Amino acid sequence: MNIGNNALTEAVYYILLSLLEPRHGYGIMQFAEQLSGGRVRLAAGTLYGAINTMLEKGWIEACGIEPNSRKKEYVITQTGTAVLLGEIARLEELAANGRVLLNNVMNG
Repeated sequence: MNIGNNALTEAVYYILLSLLEPRHGYGIMQFAEQLSGGRVRLAAGTLYGAINTMLEKGWIEACGIEPNSRKKEYVITQTGTAVLLGEIARLEELAANGRVLLNNVMNG
């Protein structure tokens, strides 16, 4: 169930997917672009704005921070995983409903 029952933006969806394992900002950008076949390119401002929002909501957390290091890694939390699973269910429902209605129109 998507906490808050709101659809995720595509950027937030790909960031959460990226953080199923710990990654730093640049790694998140690369993973999202690779996973989307180059369609999703996260700008630094978009990425770090989303990261700050997700940190505040408890969807992700910083991890493995070394003293005196500017490179921070983030990872998804249990709450973030629940949000991601809710979004996947929502997207699957959208696709299923679309397929049913299109099939009815095309075959009926």
